[in-house]
Amino acid sequence: MSSGFAITSSENTGNYNGRITLFVVLSCIVASSGGFLFGYDIGVSGGVTAMSSFLNKFFPEVQKRTLNRTQGDNYCKFNSELLTLFTSSLYLSGLIASLFASMVTRKFGRRMSILIGGAVFLAGSGIGAAAVNLEMLILGRVLLGIGVGFTNQAIPVYLSELAPPQHRGAFNNGFEICVGLGILFANIVNYATQKIEGGWGWRVSLAMAALPSSFLFIGSIFLPETPNSIIQHTGDSQKAANLLKRIRGTDDIQAELDDIIAAANNSASKPFNTIFQPKYRPQLIMAIAIPNFQQLTGISLLGFYSPVLFRTTGFKESASLMLTFFTRIAASFSNIIVMGLVDRVGRRPLFLVGGVQMIVAEMVLGIVLATQLGDHGGMSEGYGFVVFIMVCVLVAGFSLSWGPFGWLVPSEVLSLETRSAGQSIAVVGSFASVFVFSQLLLAMLCRLKYSIFFFYAGLVFIMTVFVFLFLPEMKNVPLERIDQLWKEHWFWKKIVSDEVQTHANSETSNVD
Repeated sequence: MSSGFAITSSENTGNYNGRITLFVVLSCIVASSGGFLFGYDIGVSGGVTAMSSFLNKFFPEVQKRTLNRTQGDNYCKFNSELLTLFTSSLYLSGLIASLFASMVTRKFGRRMSILIGGAVFLAGSGIGAAAVNLEMLILGRVLLGIGVGFTNQAIPVYLSELAPPQHRGAFNNGFEICVGLGILFANIVNYATQKIEGGWGWRVSLAMAALPSSFLFIGSIFLPETPNSIIQHTGDSQKAANLLKRIRGTDDIQAELDDIIAAANNSASKPFNTIFQPKYRPQLIMAIAIPNFQQLTGISLLGFYSPVLFRTTGFKESASLMLTFFTRIAASFSNIIVMGLVDRVGRRPLFLVGGVQMIVAEMVLGIVLATQLGDHGGMSEGYGFVVFIMVCVLVAGFSLSWGPFGWLVPSEVLSLETRSAGQSIAVVGSFASVFVFSQLLLAMLCRLKYSIFFFYAGLVFIMTVFVFLFLPEMKNVPLERIDQLWKEHWFWKKIVSDEVQTHANSETSNVD
């Protein structure tokens, strides 16, 4: 019998029995570490682009502009196509890789995609750290992107399928917590390495990505496959039953096993064709909308370029990296709060609270920058710290809502027959948004200036209204029974019911 504590079942959780076992906890910790890779890369890329030694070697024209405080537009100093390419190349390669990851995940299981992702990320970290020219640096980023494409496609699905239904939100939020911890660790590393004399500190920052990727690669060798994946690609119900008994810590797993088998029997051989059928339209829309909306919150501006933003407002290199570290403390604290609340209060309330918090912070940021930061020079120290506080409020609001739920919601709204395709669409959409906005972000900052924060505040308002109107609450609902939510939703039931009626009429005609 596995270790754990008892969980009482309820009607909402499909009368599933079991408890949180040590085996599940350790498996999810290893899998969630893939989020650490993603977070570390976001944090380290933003940090090294604020390091003088890195800019001198690869982007000397940007370094010249940053050193001249009296000439050049404050909002345009970091506007460089090559610098943008360094950041965004990861997401273009991740976008393409996630499409291949869908096939691997479906045919060979979730664990194989995680294993491949860890291995490729490890190779990319080595090449990036050893880069002697821009081409080699970009190659390392491309490999990192391939690794992230595989891990981000498989891990949220893996966590949702392995976790007990009553605690699926908390377990899945482990991925976002690891993203936050990865960014936090990158901030610490960047702050330490930028002080290294000789101008090679950025190499250490890039090379440190090998630590979490090695952990994921080695750990994934020992990960179990999920029962859903076993049924889907081998049909071995006995093997799935034995694994269910182990991960749930009980022999009474028949109800959950029956639901998994029933979902697998409905599984299509061509999931990309299936997901475009009308009855799966709510799933498809959410798989596209939620990850894309996550990137439209403006968090990319802070995730990649918060050190750059702080330098723009007048802080020096070391101070900007330290302030970025403290913003990640705020985000990590919010991540921990979400883990405790998501399966108690639900997804929708946290979406709404976090959305309002982000709108307020972005409006204040826009006002302060509009009134206190001109095109040249800096701003007073007092207002600089107001910017810092509002950035903390903004990232904390994101970590309460769009941060964790941008990964959780797509992984749990999808039926088993569309899950591999739907998750790939979600990851592709997310990477496509990040790629496009990272390509445009510095140019937008240069042209829109402070108005960029008003722009993002407007987008967050629209997205918060969308969640309020169209996203059903999914707390404590088993994955195999989430389809019922669409049939009961005030809007989606019209679409799903029309499809069911059409299908029934078609069957009747065939019988006649």
